[in-house]
Amino acid sequence: MIIALDAMGGDKAPDVNVIGARDALRLYPEIDEIILVGDETVLAESCARNGLDTNSKARIQHASEVVEMHESGAKAVRRKRNSSISVATDLVKQGQAQAVVSAGNTGAAVASATIKLRLLKGVDRAGIASPLPNEFGTCNILDAGANPEAKPKHLATYAVMGAVYSHKVLSVEKPMVGIMSNGEEEEKGTTLTKETLILLKHMVESGHANFDFRGNVEGHDLFETKLDVCLCDGFTGNVVLKSCEATAKAMSKWLKKEFKRNPFRVLGALLSKGAFGNVKERTNYETYGGSPLLGVRGTVIISHGSSTSLAIRNALHMAAKAVQNEVNPEIESALHALTLPKIDSAAEQ
Repeated sequence: MIIALDAMGGDKAPDVNVIGARDALRLYPEIDEIILVGDETVLAESCARNGLDTNSKARIQHASEVVEMHESGAKAVRRKRNSSISVATDLVKQGQAQAVVSAGNTGAAVASATIKLRLLKGVDRAGIASPLPNEFGTCNILDAGANPEAKPKHLATYAVMGAVYSHKVLSVEKPMVGIMSNGEEEEKGTTLTKETLILLKHMVESGHANFDFRGNVEGHDLFETKLDVCLCDGFTGNVVLKSCEATAKAMSKWLKKEFKRNPFRVLGALLSKGAFGNVKERTNYETYGGSPLLGVRGTVIISHGSSTSLAIRNALHMAAKAVQNEVNPEIESALHALTLPKIDSAAEQ
């Protein structure tokens, strides 16, 4: 398979992207070629510097522009038609690549994918599935930022797409899905969560659910409960995700400061180095690589802006697994038989 990499995307581009591509090609034989998209002169120098042979399984596709992190994604995609993210997405649209990976501007990646690739049949809004580690594996927050003003039918679609992704890529036999709310009771929550609950219960009762349904869940369930997909609108999901990331960083900083207060604590930290390392690896975004944008025609993986070469390598591997396991055809097949009851409410207006 062929993957297009937005080699100019991210805070540490292009070197981390080039190194990530180099390592992915060495480790994952299912990737036939990686197309590095960006300024050809800059990328050629980076490839030479980092030992990536562009005469073998990697090549450079020139793109003269870059969408900066501070720019409006949708506007930049229309204005900068030769940006690295736009050209990379065009390669998928034209059939020259099966997937695109970018650590650049998230809004631009979402806009480019939805405008150029369009949506899968049965999908009204694409959603970003962002992974969080928990006691039982990985919980994907869906949506984590693509669709801030979601409707109940969007979340119902997310449930199907998230379950397919968890099953096909993360090897979860029967994914567990929950709805983020402020309480487990059915009467808790907003109009959006209450009506999403109605739709998902209907799906389960009618036999059209490709998942197990837990009902409403709360914030602590993200880490303490067997939960593979947590449904919410993109606004809520993005706030939850960034709050969790910030909390993890703060805890790490506080622990380091406390350990340095006296030599006995330093000794204890040294003795516990292995345990701390394992926890860090499990909670590190680099381990997961990136977040899939589910619902578009093509595989799109959006990585963290501060991604390292390890994160890019893992994002490329994630893209390859999504293509290899035919996630999109499975989503369309699951949605084809799905019929949702009409809900007359303010959330649907």
